[in-house]
Amino acid sequence: MKRLSILVTLLFLFPLLVSSQQITDDPEARKIFEELDRRREQITWEKSDMKMVIYDSRGRTRNRSIQSYNYNEGSISKSLLIFESPANVKGTAFLTIDQGKEELQKLFLPALNKVQIISASEKSDRFMGSDFTYEDLGDQDPEDYVFELKEQRDTSFVLLARKTEKSQYDRLIFYIDSEKYAIQRVEYFDVQDAMIKRLVASDYQQVLEEVWRPNAMVMYDLENDRKTELAWSNRVIGEPIPEWRFTERGLRRGVR
Repeated sequence: MKRLSILVTLLFLFPLLVSSQQITDDPEARKIFEELDRRREQITWEKSDMKMVIYDSRGRTRNRSIQSYNYNEGSISKSLLIFESPANVKGTAFLTIDQGKEELQKLFLPALNKVQIISASEKSDRFMGSDFTYEDLGDQDPEDYVFELKEQRDTSFVLLARKTEKSQYDRLIFYIDSEKYAIQRVEYFDVQDAMIKRLVASDYQQVLEEVWRPNAMVMYDLENDRKTELAWSNRVIGEPIPEWRFTERGLRRGVR
């Protein structure tokens, strides 16, 4: 009986032991991701319109129209998403502020007239019923990961990454265009070594000399046979956005 108890304990511990394995940070891999980040940081202000389409496992859809504001300078990045339609989500707004190692996320729910701070335990929750979680919508700071260069293909780099802080994922694999230094695809794995989600970006647009932006992304939830599509339009790059947009005032005000 004691032998059986030990075996059962080891079976339960195995996923934890796998997830605790550390990868050694690879300077070449880090350099690739830092170059991607350097190019993204060339854009200080960006405003755009977004369309979100959420597909459930039966192919039924829910559509969202969103206005997006982004600010990035030095170690500070801020993003604000404001839902314009349909009526049942209109005015809902989501603010993310990253400053160094500190990240703050706030969600405004107009029906309750309430601002909710997203806690660490809520990072793995679905964002507005989509297949993106609050963690997915956070900043991809190179300092938050350790990297390993898995493969160098003709047109892309393949990087294995693990977060240095607690994450809902055991590891991620980034596919990065080796000319544009833009993310083509991200694969998300759990501690059982199963790919649970996949993000695919497409329809790239050159917005600055060294900077490309995807006009479309699809996040696939492989466990639940769902997906969420995002499409961008009407991008405005480099036009200053008032500071109040990235405050609680801007969160509550919506698109008015």
